[in-house]
Amino acid sequence: MASTVKKQTVNSDNKSSLNLAVLGPQGEDMKNLLSKKEMECIIDGNYENVMAVLGIHRDKGSKEVYIRAFKPNAKAIELLDYDNNSLGMMTKLHDGGFFQINLGQMETNGFRHRFKITNDDGNTYVEEDIYSFPSILGDIDEYLFSEGNHLDLYKKLGAHIMEINGVKGVGFSVWAPNAKRVSVVGSFNNWDGRVNVMRKHFNCGVWDIFIPNIVEGEYYKFEVKTHEGYILTKSDPMAFYSEKRPNTASIVYDLNHYCWNDGEWMKYRGAHNSFDRPTSIYEVHLGSWRRKGNNGSEFLSYRELADTLVPYVMNMGFTHVEFLPVCEHPFDGSWGYQVTGLFAPTSRFGNPDDFRYMIDKFHQANIGVIMDWVPAHFPKDGHGLIEFDGTALYEHQDPRKGEHKDWGTKIYNYGRTEVSNVLCCSALYWLKEYHIDGLRVDAVASMLYLDYSRKDGEWIPNIYGGNENLEAISFIRKMNEICYGNAEGAITCAEESTAWPMVSRPTSMGGLGFGYKWNMGWMNDTLSYISKDPVYRKYEHGKLTFGLLYAFNENFILPISHDEVVHGKGSMLSKMPGDEWQKFANLRAYYGFMWTHPGKKLLFMGCEFGHDWEWNSEESLRWHLLDYPMYKGMQNCVRDLNLMYKGNSCFYEEDFDAKGFEWIDHSNGNDSVISYIRRGHDYNNNMIVVCNFTPVVRHNFRLGVPDGGVYQEIFNSDDKNYWGSGVKNEGEIYSRYEGANGRANSIEITLPPLSTIVLKKIR
Repeated sequence: MASTVKKQTVNSDNKSSLNLAVLGPQGEDMKNLLSKKEMECIIDGNYENVMAVLGIHRDKGSKEVYIRAFKPNAKAIELLDYDNNSLGMMTKLHDGGFFQINLGQMETNGFRHRFKITNDDGNTYVEEDIYSFPSILGDIDEYLFSEGNHLDLYKKLGAHIMEINGVKGVGFSVWAPNAKRVSVVGSFNNWDGRVNVMRKHFNCGVWDIFIPNIVEGEYYKFEVKTHEGYILTKSDPMAFYSEKRPNTASIVYDLNHYCWNDGEWMKYRGAHNSFDRPTSIYEVHLGSWRRKGNNGSEFLSYRELADTLVPYVMNMGFTHVEFLPVCEHPFDGSWGYQVTGLFAPTSRFGNPDDFRYMIDKFHQANIGVIMDWVPAHFPKDGHGLIEFDGTALYEHQDPRKGEHKDWGTKIYNYGRTEVSNVLCCSALYWLKEYHIDGLRVDAVASMLYLDYSRKDGEWIPNIYGGNENLEAISFIRKMNEICYGNAEGAITCAEESTAWPMVSRPTSMGGLGFGYKWNMGWMNDTLSYISKDPVYRKYEHGKLTFGLLYAFNENFILPISHDEVVHGKGSMLSKMPGDEWQKFANLRAYYGFMWTHPGKKLLFMGCEFGHDWEWNSEESLRWHLLDYPMYKGMQNCVRDLNLMYKGNSCFYEEDFDAKGFEWIDHSNGNDSVISYIRRGHDYNNNMIVVCNFTPVVRHNFRLGVPDGGVYQEIFNSDDKNYWGSGVKNEGEIYSRYEGANGRANSIEITLPPLSTIVLKKIR
């Protein structure tokens, strides 16, 4: 065994060091000057550039080769080559676990070594020297990340199963530029942050390390030591998989297992998602659509949802499904809107491949998948992004720009190129790796305005003195350009509640670049109207028609979302006035108006069958209600609306052009009746819609029509199959050359009470 002679010396800079005389393989006395401070910093976990000390090094003066290791639980270490030949015992320089061996002057190209370790318990095992492996981050990666344009960042940062120099293991990397030290911790190192200290790339602030012999399924975190000496234990921001809450460790996961079976869908995804195709979206909270177990205490898994939710959505005639956020989140009560894992589908329902399986099944059923994505804010949970490296890294430091007081969350610093890069990369990641067809971006209004929900003195104007968040605007435009430029056929949609112009117009035109915008104004106005007693509706008539004044300014989706059935707002059914029959009739008529109005459609789960309680995210929908005819009738009505909508192109081909809509009569407020025409690409491809929002049956109602001929009623929300009264227009309806509503031809029809009817010219 090599022996060590310790001599206390003093450097010219008066710093204490150790002059270590080590007997090498040939027995000669070879010296290596090693700073005592450096060694103690390694032992105490305080060294920022650990690669400069540990691993294999050549002395600049003598050209002698030294190998150093820090193994705090090791009693002895023997150095082996890759043929398991002994190269000598390493000298223990410090009882804290610092070891070194001098190999003398030798050629290191192609030289590889291992450690044979005997631990304090007397057990012996062979281990790779983690500091002998090269960095997993290249110069191009550093450059692209620093400038904010690394679109494959998720393939570099995080945890990745790989093989280096014939050795299998996991490469870890994380962005923490202001940390004093970053380590990977897990059961593989007894969660000791001093052991697997990472290499820092000073050009970009990323730390990385390759740890051999770690396999898929390993739990890990990053231990961050700040310059103030605080220890932070953080989940991996780029993790693909995480522990099920309330636990917060990240899990090594290989995304290369799953074999997709949706090639036909992906080939034509752009056609399915085009503006002139039907889009009827079923919005779902996966944790409460349906549950299992005693009293509904257990979630359905992704695979169980694939077996139940997919056929339900298909049978109901919806074209798309939209999930409330599925990214990993710690608090169930946030419904997923307070995200800690921008790259991990929540483990509440299974693993990433289980999630892929469900998406695959939707695509095989010709149903598109949209997911809510939340780049507006993130929670303050300690294991998450907040002060990730001891500083305001992902968030703004100034609370006037960096905190949502209403939500108790932090706001991303969109002006920082690395943060913008991570967010853009997350958006593209879901579209590419999970075949998500669209992103509905949450809380866009809160991103656009610096004074959003803030009083005077609580916000900082932009450089021009305005309230527009220029950095967020730039980020949004970039994100949309990246998504549309790199994920063919995918779409983005903004949940934006203000009059911000050109939200769904291309960035080349000065717009924000979204494909769609939720029409919150239409939703608020029409819900306010329909919730009024019919006797008062004539005074609110403008709320019913006002939306057509701006209906073609954006590419609108008409949303009846989860936000309308929570927080004391009641269910959709409870908003309706009147007795039980009138409540259902009102709601059916309203849905008929919505499905025939310009704009794509979105309906929250449960609303399709008239769920009687407001939504509770902690319990299943009340599916037993379908045993009663009024709820089953409502479900039948929505299903038939979807089938009619998809089966008649005039209802969707020209959703975003005024030529697709024409009023017949918008001014009959006294009767609370409106009528209009929907047209497709072919001018003669049209349907007539009449809505009667009073409980009065109107016989012999004369209606102007665009052309003379024979008409037929193809939809009636008062149908007995929907639990209606059954007032219908039977058989063929012949037009007469008699003026009405400013038109030469007209028909005489009966308007059922509280109803929407659709008429089609058959010849």
